[in-house]
Amino acid sequence: MKDLTDRQLQVLQFIQDYTEKNVCPPTVREIADFFGISLKAVQDHIAALRKKGFLSQSEKRSRSLKVLRDSRPDGTGKRMVDVPLLGTIAAGTPIFADENTEKVLHLPDNLLSSNNTYFALHVRGDSMINAGILNGDIAVIRQCDTASDGEIVAALIDDSATLKRFYKEASRIRLQPENDDYRPIYSQNVRILGVLANIIRSY
Repeated sequence: MKDLTDRQLQVLQFIQDYTEKNVCPPTVREIADFFGISLKAVQDHIAALRKKGFLSQSEKRSRSLKVLRDSRPDGTGKRMVDVPLLGTIAAGTPIFADENTEKVLHLPDNLLSSNNTYFALHVRGDSMINAGILNGDIAVIRQCDTASDGEIVAALIDDSATLKRFYKEASRIRLQPENDDYRPIYSQNVRILGVLANIIRSY
């Protein structure tokens, strides 16, 4: 790639591949271990890539490297979208929704539709297992304040967030689990945070 040395291109491609596979970017040490070079050498490569406009990095957070320009000459690379991971959402009994960002996920833009805002939450519990949503998953949510019947939503009830199927009834909202061991949640005071867009699972 023009203006990059062979090693800079290799480092850039490793960061991009690692980010797409693991959702978050590698650390400086992981890059050094992969290439068998010193931390100082990695930092020099990162500094050069930042100066040339291929990378950005937050000085205040670890795992904050972000590829700004496609590193693959064949055009197969994907642009990355920042999605804040805001904490934990219940898929059982609702728990308090922590609005503090734990970290920022870098997701390929082909996983997300354009012109929308997204956030992500940890899933805890097993009330949505019949919908293929498991304890420990990360739910990527398209931010919105309305939903259609049958959509899986992140909903806020009395400052607690939960992930359930949404149904609007005559005088109340029904939040339906996908596990026969759990009962529906009925409420007249439900705030829709967004609609489920993707599930991320680590093996």
